[in-house]
Amino acid sequence: MFIVRQAKLEDASAIATVHVAAWREAYRGIVSDEFLANLSIQRRTEQWVNLLSNDSNLDRHAFVAEMNEQIVGFASCGAANDQNAGFDGELNAIYILRAANKLGVGRRLVYEVVNAMIAQGRNSMMVWVLKENPARGFYERLGGEYLFEKPIVIGSETLMEVAYGWRDLSRFQGGQGSQR
Repeated sequence: MFIVRQAKLEDASAIATVHVAAWREAYRGIVSDEFLANLSIQRRTEQWVNLLSNDSNLDRHAFVAEMNEQIVGFASCGAANDQNAGFDGELNAIYILRAANKLGVGRRLVYEVVNAMIAQGRNSMMVWVLKENPARGFYERLGGEYLFEKPIVIGSETLMEVAYGWRDLSRFQGGQGSQR
């Protein structure tokens, strides 16, 4: 059993720990071992502290999934970073520890993100995912439409990212909302 809730400032370190661990689990063999080894929980914690304590950014939301009072996944969303893509919202990040995969955690996190976007008056959403990431099927199963791809530099490598989009977020309404 797990719960999904709004992230709090005191979650920053746990989110950072999941962020680094999930990158290492998901991207081994895709991103260079050197880059993965150099990921820093301390730097990620600082980034999450900044994000979660920035009261001026009312547009950004973050959610965590907990199992046995431990954070096992998170998602964040906000305004679309690429205004030219025709989507007004973006799922900026979603990472789940491998041990919590296939339990519905990702789906529940996406529903929380969608509910937050709808509450902000957003109608559509996109997400970027590494092309070689086997988790791409997750977005396809949620009805994400393949949009396009672009190169991204990670460390010293140029990889490809794929964009998926949902043009009508209302199709998610009535879905798996918060469990509190």
